Amino acid sequence: MSTQIPRFDFDPASPLSAGMRARWAADGLLVVRDFLAPEACARLRAQAAAWRARLAPDSPRVAFETDAQSHAQSDHFATSGGAVRLFVEDDDPSQPNKLGHAMHDLDPVFSAAARDPRLEALCAGLGMADPRLVQSMYIFKPPGAGGAVGVHQDAAFLRTSPPTVVGFWMALHDADRDNGCLWALPGQHTEAGPRARFGYDGGSLALDTLDARPWDMAGAVPLEVSAGTLVVLSGLLPHFSHPNRSARPREAMTVHVVDGAAAWLPANWLRRAAPFEGFQYSPVPTRGTT
Repeated sequence: MSTQIPRFDFDPASPLSAGMRARWAADGLLVVRDFLAPEACARLRAQAAAWRARLAPDSPRVAFETDAQSHAQSDHFATSGGAVRLFVEDDDPSQPNKLGHAMHDLDPVFSAAARDPRLEALCAGLGMADPRLVQSMYIFKPPGAGGAVGVHQDAAFLRTSPPTVVGFWMALHDADRDNGCLWALPGQHTEAGPRARFGYDGGSLALDTLDARPWDMAGAVPLEVSAGTLVVLSGLLPHFSHPNRSARPREAMTVHVVDGAAAWLPANWLRRAAPFEGFQYSPVPTRGTT
């Protein structure tokens, strides 16, 4: 396990170098600096602001929080797998929490970021035979209101057999301890499956604990990164974030990819009529999708 997470540069000639492979195996994450140019970060922030302004007047005030999972009882959440929906902060419903969960298929600006050929190259380097984009989120984490995100594994929420989900987290502002940067438990990703599962159970959505052992929080490492940094997360890697109690924003875009060669489990919470598309899909411009 590494206590100091190294930073890498993306090399088109070697998208996953030997050093990156070693760190991925040891830590379950990679940090790639300067992945997005400042102009790309600004473009994504502006697009998210436009969606928020468009959706906010008519959107139900459904709060998103990872512990109690109260949002799971709302159709606004349960039917968001093929839509763009706005969710709010639990402690302050006037503040946005995130957009989700299909911007990568419904919005050309978000799709261009999600389908960056460099991400496709990283998926290939990580051994994905048939990468499929299943979920995108825009995380607002607003100043003074952005709530904490509890320790979780993405493979508990986006389930394939065997687990294959990989998360791509792109910082759109500088992220540090003060404004709620990501934290990870490097090296604690080596189990065969997740310790919890979220999905349909008897017709309703529920989070079930499979293994109640506590995580070794002594190994937690803050991922303090500059705007434009890409963090690649194994679906089995536990990670979390603290609240943003600063006066600065900490916005980010995330994309989750699974291997289409694995079985997508029927009990998954995320359901949609359209198939999960790969990196070559080009969305038709859609405005006001809810």
